[in-house]
Amino acid sequence: MLLAAARGLLAHALPILIAQLSSIGMMVVDTAVLGHVSAADLAAVAIGGGIQISVVFALVGILQAVAPVVAQLHGAKRDGEVAGVLQQGFWLALALSVPGVWFLTHPQWLLGTVTMDAGVAAKVTAYLGLLAWGLPASLLYRTFYAFCNALGRPRVLMGIGLAALALHAFLAWGLALQGWAGEPLGVIGCAWSNIVIAWLACLTGAVWLAGGPLGTRYRPFADWAPPDARRWRELLRLGLPMGLSNLVEITSFTLISLFIASLGATVVAGHRIIANISALTYMLPLSLAIATMAALGQAVGGRDWRRAHAVVKAGLLLAALLSTLVGALLWLAASPLIAAYTDDLAVRAVAASLIIYVALYQFFDALQTVAGHALRAYRVTFVPMLVQTFCFWGVGLLGGSWLCFRWSPPLGVAGFWLASVVSLVLAAALLLPLLRKAMQAMESPP
Repeated sequence: MLLAAARGLLAHALPILIAQLSSIGMMVVDTAVLGHVSAADLAAVAIGGGIQISVVFALVGILQAVAPVVAQLHGAKRDGEVAGVLQQGFWLALALSVPGVWFLTHPQWLLGTVTMDAGVAAKVTAYLGLLAWGLPASLLYRTFYAFCNALGRPRVLMGIGLAALALHAFLAWGLALQGWAGEPLGVIGCAWSNIVIAWLACLTGAVWLAGGPLGTRYRPFADWAPPDARRWRELLRLGLPMGLSNLVEITSFTLISLFIASLGATVVAGHRIIANISALTYMLPLSLAIATMAALGQAVGGRDWRRAHAVVKAGLLLAALLSTLVGALLWLAASPLIAAYTDDLAVRAVAASLIIYVALYQFFDALQTVAGHALRAYRVTFVPMLVQTFCFWGVGLLGGSWLCFRWSPPLGVAGFWLASVVSLVLAAALLLPLLRKAMQAMESPP
């Protein structure tokens, strides 16, 4: 059963991985394109992108509650309730887009908390103001994304992701670098491309959902229900801790760009490159974790404890093995990888000094990611959120800030990355025993 579970997870995780890489690849495109425009544009997308992705991940985390609910309903043979959960997820996505758009269009209070070049700050503000108008589409699409993954149908997400990445690379290159709008738009050109892609992906997902196999089986657009307070409470009870966990985890990396803005555009740009590489490598354990959550949720819904144990073991073993391989490859390919991002030798030097940290923490990051998502399949989200808040904000950000600015001698941006390694080791050490207790509690007779 362990081998069968591993094969099932790999088959599910591969399309998710391609879809996730396509999504994060859009950030890579922005970084690669703007690395050939100016250090100021690259610093702006590092800071602005960090803020935007933090907002998106937090709100998407709430909407991810659709996945364990749908997976458990499917495992319990209650498919008649599945479409209603998706509909309420869509309503919730629209509601969450309101504060999200407001936040992105009013970032001045946040930017004013740090020392930053005025030109970079102006670019960040303009970039975020444009990206805000793609947020509703992104949230609706991610609700559809969670629904498909929960039912084991990730291939459509892979197709949409690959098409979106190819189109974004073409548009961003033309608008930001080639001057298709009359002059090269830099970071603003990347923002316009992101908006177009977000709405096209959302519309494509809606068309597939209406006419594809899931639409035929579940008829999600038929008998449309108004917002349901009972279902919202269920989704929010699960989703709010998940959203905060996402926010904590992503900001422990993305907000570093904001905190180190006073160190100069070169340092921020070098950090951005390593943050991009880190985000890319994170997609592997994240894809395995999403596949594990879906398979485990279905097993829990069906009360098939033997299968649940096999899924958890397979997920953790695959994550450990593959992350170790990725860490080794990162270290060996560091120089050509960094060179592909920028021609600036000073930026390359900063990035080269940081990549060792990403290689070191792969193993622990993979374990804590799979353990955290497995706990979501058991509908245990509050305590993991507390663990991750302590590890990623307490140890990662606060500890990193101390090492960066107050250690003697100050470690600079490397202090944040060193603290991140420690935070991930600690998170894995705390979440794995918590997962074992959750499994035992669920399987104990009432």
